[in-house]
Amino acid sequence: MNTAAATATATRILLVDDDAELASMLSEYLTVEGFETVCAHSGEHGIEQAARQTFDAIVLDVMLPGMNGIEVLRRLRERSPVPVLMLTARGDHVDRIVGLELGADDYVPKPCPPRELVARLRAILRRTRGGDQPGGMLSAGLLALWPARRRVTFDGAPLTLTSTEFNLLEVLLRDAGRVVSKQDLYSKGLGRTMGRFERSIDVHISSIRHKLSDAAGERLRIESVRGVGYQLVVE
Repeated sequence: MNTAAATATATRILLVDDDAELASMLSEYLTVEGFETVCAHSGEHGIEQAARQTFDAIVLDVMLPGMNGIEVLRRLRERSPVPVLMLTARGDHVDRIVGLELGADDYVPKPCPPRELVARLRAILRRTRGGDQPGGMLSAGLLALWPARRRVTFDGAPLTLTSTEFNLLEVLLRDAGRVVSKQDLYSKGLGRTMGRFERSIDVHISSIRHKLSDAAGERLRIESVRGVGYQLVVE
């Protein structure tokens, strides 16, 4: 663990990567930027650390020996909504899509500039903590969402969402009944611009749709508007 710049209120990051040299370099950069980091060099060790300690976010490499990052993510999501930023091979769209479908919040292709990694982490954490959103409850029909508390319910029953799914549903709920462009969803939900040929939002929206359908049936749905974006429809 790097503690030189850590404080009692430091943001704690678990970095899971079998490349010890890269992990050390990223850890040092994160520490300089004010984060407290713990490194794990295998999937098994990463799961063990996540079970023993509390982290604000996890940076997880897909290409791990033995238990790969996809399986680690699957196990993490069985017990925790902690934000997960995946490190994927550049151009490997399959791993990215699978990771997003399993509940990853975002991804960065390797090799990744440390500055971009920090920017992505801060965007995820800012939205997870609701630091840039006003408080109070948002509602539409039987759907209720509390930005500051990071809580969402339908007809009083809680909905379990990843941090990114929560952010995107909040964006759609703020404009319920109106079309929200994909550009706005990337900007407000993921904290970044939309990349060319990217499908991250589509995968996240698909997951939210399934969860809303299980809870509300046709009374609450997200409709696609071809070439534009999505809209939340409440009946």
